[in-house]
Amino acid sequence: MLFRYKGFDKTGKRAKGTVTAASVEEAGQKLRHQGIYYESLRPAKEFSLEGLTKRQMPGSMLASFSKELSSYLGSGMTILTAVKLMENQHEGEKRYISFLNSLRTMIDEGKSLYHALNSQKVYTLPEFYMQSLNIAGQSGKMVEVLTNMGHFFSSQEKVRKQVKGAMVYPTVIFTVAVAMTAFLITFVVPKITEIFEDTDQKLPPITQFVLGISDFLTAYWIYLLVGIMLFVLFFKIAYAKIETFHRMIDGWLLRVPILGNLIQNHELGRFSYILSLLLGSGVAYAQATKLAVASFGNYRLRDLFERASERVMEGNKLSNALQLEKSVGLKRNFLQSLALGEESSEVGEILANVSKLYAEENEDRLKVLLSMLEPFMMLFIGAVVGVIVSAMLLPIFTMTQGLK
Repeated sequence: MLFRYKGFDKTGKRAKGTVTAASVEEAGQKLRHQGIYYESLRPAKEFSLEGLTKRQMPGSMLASFSKELSSYLGSGMTILTAVKLMENQHEGEKRYISFLNSLRTMIDEGKSLYHALNSQKVYTLPEFYMQSLNIAGQSGKMVEVLTNMGHFFSSQEKVRKQVKGAMVYPTVIFTVAVAMTAFLITFVVPKITEIFEDTDQKLPPITQFVLGISDFLTAYWIYLLVGIMLFVLFFKIAYAKIETFHRMIDGWLLRVPILGNLIQNHELGRFSYILSLLLGSGVAYAQATKLAVASFGNYRLRDLFERASERVMEGNKLSNALQLEKSVGLKRNFLQSLALGEESSEVGEILANVSKLYAEENEDRLKVLLSMLEPFMMLFIGAVVGVIVSAMLLPIFTMTQGLK
């Protein structure tokens, strides 16, 4: 696996490049042997035929795989027997069957579950998940780790579905509002304006404004539609491919009122839960911190925790390392809870509670926001329609009064 790094060499000069290794930890060790102190180290995007077919395993599928395997192993089956049984139960899912088949083949050859998962070419799995199973296989906690991972991915999928379901109604209302407004301005307004064409009366400013928008949309609606589609497409491509742009947007999102707090709660809650799982699996604190950093979806937070995790590898406390970072204002209760856990040697238990706290807090806030969003959308629709109707009726009233 190829990793891209940026940092400094022994002389203090800037250094960047790539290094080949099986994991982030191995890549870090190779760089340290070379005398390179890296600031960032992440997998490089390689073009290959394998990369075109290999895709990220969905969270729901990963949860199902973990729960089923832990259930079979807990009943006393061997890993090989459990995988064979899972193959028989998922005969209609071709890609998943191919995944299980490759696992069975490699396990039958004597490879461990970790090496089989790492070598298969069907799905990409999260690094923290892989390393957790690697440690679990060595410590004999495979069933416990698989069960915990299954619950984690199930809860993440549940949150995703809740948010997606909650956004259906506001999205439908907004779409209807936009469609209705476009219809009124593009088709209805021009018909009504024909009434005013043969008169010399001066139109009110609001009517002139609406007529200007109507003329613009009627003449250029196709260009506007194509422009919006291209903007969305280029934005998605830039966000996915250009790391600098991705970091800029992620940093801006963290500063947006309310939304930034929700994002930070979600990211810190997920990091806390994964770190507690890794520690419970027997992973050393410094290594667990390094692995848990990969769970961050927000690049600004990931960069911050990557720099802090490097200080942890050097023997510092994570809470102290995070307090030295000023690029992002982390939540005070998270830093205090982390510091308390490090002082009492109960980081796993405390962070598990922090994760539950943030999940409940986000759930309550989302309910409040969505309950406020619905009446706001109705008011928005009413205001837009009201402006259009007023713009059309005012000249008519003026004409009526002139005829008296």
